[in-house]
Amino acid sequence: MKGGIVLVFFIAIALAKKFRWCNISDMEQRKCAELSNALQAVLTPRARNSLTKLSCIKARNVEDCIKKIRGNMADAMSLDATDAYTAATFYDLTIVAKGMYPDGGCLYSVAVTQDQSLDIRQLRGKRSCHDGARRTAGWNIPLGFLLSHRYLQWRENQSVAEAASNFFSASCAPGAGALFPNLCALCRGQKSYNMARNYFCETTDNEPYYGSEGALRCLEQGTSDVAFLDNSAFASMSVSEAAKYRLLCTDGTQANVTDWRTCHLGRGPGNAVVTRYNARKSTRKFLALAQYFFGLKGKHRQLFQLFSSAGFNRKNLMFQDATVKLMLLADNTDISQVLGLDYITLLKGLGHQGSSLENSIVRWCCISTAEQSKCENWALNAKSTLLVCIRATSASHCIEMIKRDEVDAASFDATHAYIAGKCGLVPVVTEHYGPPPVYAVSVVKKVSRGENLFNLAGRRSCHSHVYSPAGWLLLAKFTVRSHNDTDTCDINEAYTNYFRKACMPGSRTMGKLCKVCVGREQAGSKISGLRCAANHDELYYGNLGALRCLVGNSNQKNFGDVAFLEHHNLMENIEALGRSGWATGWTFDDFELLCPGGSRAPLTEWDSCNLGAVPPNIVMTRSVIATKTRDFLMNSQERFGPSSLSEFQLFQSKKYKESDLLFKDATRSLSQAAHLSYADILGDAFVSLAESVFSCTHSEILEFCHRDVCSHW
Repeated sequence: MKGGIVLVFFIAIALAKKFRWCNISDMEQRKCAELSNALQAVLTPRARNSLTKLSCIKARNVEDCIKKIRGNMADAMSLDATDAYTAATFYDLTIVAKGMYPDGGCLYSVAVTQDQSLDIRQLRGKRSCHDGARRTAGWNIPLGFLLSHRYLQWRENQSVAEAASNFFSASCAPGAGALFPNLCALCRGQKSYNMARNYFCETTDNEPYYGSEGALRCLEQGTSDVAFLDNSAFASMSVSEAAKYRLLCTDGTQANVTDWRTCHLGRGPGNAVVTRYNARKSTRKFLALAQYFFGLKGKHRQLFQLFSSAGFNRKNLMFQDATVKLMLLADNTDISQVLGLDYITLLKGLGHQGSSLENSIVRWCCISTAEQSKCENWALNAKSTLLVCIRATSASHCIEMIKRDEVDAASFDATHAYIAGKCGLVPVVTEHYGPPPVYAVSVVKKVSRGENLFNLAGRRSCHSHVYSPAGWLLLAKFTVRSHNDTDTCDINEAYTNYFRKACMPGSRTMGKLCKVCVGREQAGSKISGLRCAANHDELYYGNLGALRCLVGNSNQKNFGDVAFLEHHNLMENIEALGRSGWATGWTFDDFELLCPGGSRAPLTEWDSCNLGAVPPNIVMTRSVIATKTRDFLMNSQERFGPSSLSEFQLFQSKKYKESDLLFKDATRSLSQAAHLSYADILGDAFVSLAESVFSCTHSEILEFCHRDVCSHW
């Protein structure tokens, strides 16, 4: 108890002589004033002398508050995540605290209606109310959803506000401004030529339809057909009141408002507290003091409740009423850790940094010199669209770069598509190979008679790469996971123990699994840093690379006893061995397949002698640019696909002396993924196997993807 008094005393001593909180309504001013009085009442006389009374600064709206803080006329306020992003990005303010809620660091965006026949897929021409223009739950997440599902059309040279204005018949989106009057048509705030008294369509509680409470009021009064807001609006709602509303679910159905955890449009970060950089310490200390006394478990919560507005006949004054606590942030906390990469890329995609769909550039991810060369030829030929080719080090690196908005898209094999889906990326198109499907196969040299699929332990192995469906995931069922009594949970460790040595590109830290690899070796000299890389700069990478590995390099020191790869271009790759000068004299008849039953078979019998069907590659991207990416790809296919007469062919890699660059060479066409999820495309069996393997197999890229600002910090 004594330690708590000392803590409070020193916090109070350290606070600045004047601390100014910015408010956007009369009721917020009143709550702020009562907080100030409550602080004076609970502080010791000595501490009270060291802390001048909390000052409450009134501003016209959110933007005015941000400007006042920047101009040293106020010190801090709590903002919606988007406004916090704007304040940090364009006004050089600092985020010092993040709101935490019963479900973690995020709130759910929901669409609410009173019309029991309304379908979220048919909102065009309806009246809408939003908690605010450019706010998280009522604007960005709903518009991102409508765009990614192609319900809302966004033409080039449009702003997203103009697209929304054309989509809804009339709206109230406070803060939308005068450029598109339709977005303010339903608002009810006081109009005045005096800016200080004009509340119409402004981001202030003096606009009756502002915020989640306001958007719900707009719906309740029959002004709109649908309201977009966050789930906190239902926190204190009675059963009879809740019965008046329905949630619109993403699949076109409706649900009770109590089902917002399963019927929502997405999750986004909640509020954050911003201040000037030189006021960050005093702001954190003020928040710590206020929570210590008046938080949910505060020492004097009976006197004042920091996270409740019930006593003021309003909601979300100063802080959101759903707040459980404020998480104070360290000075070096990056904004992506506060708001999340997914949300920041959504903001950028919607034009919050001056870029939007009017920018037609598509940034394609390439993982090697060969892929970069092919991509640049693609860009050269795609004259009507700006294609930019950006280099990454691996498919996993591409996933990270897409999530960070450093590139836009890439075509991923089935396992990487699974990882990308877990990372929040969405399918755009799938590669279509026609019958038969692509199979995973195990290939050996015919002259080597000792191998069968049951005695590969202790052999030298060649794999297309880490995470490859054929050379890593499906293979596990027939080797390291074939007997329960020998299971090792992490299959990377299991492969290390199973094979004597191997080339499994991407296994840089796994010792034995890189020993057979050669890097980019030419005339006996190795280029440093490329050995065992998860890209074509490792000559044993991919299907062609695994075959090279099986026959061995020029000095015949680095080779394997068995290769695990895909069957689709096996004949072409065997021919490529001689054509490229890698190894001459090899023919189709020099190899055999290892069958699951323990027998061997000619390469022509891959349809009955295989390790399983491999799901198609999937082009993945961020949801908000899925439509743009799809349109670009379908146009490219029309111009450079197999049926075109173009010299540049999108699905051929021969001229670059590799195979499966950017897309599989077996691709006959790209099929639109429409509204399919990555799991729908990959199939239950493949997804179940991936879930089982990754449940205990260490993966740095999945660790990166699982960093979640919505979790309980």
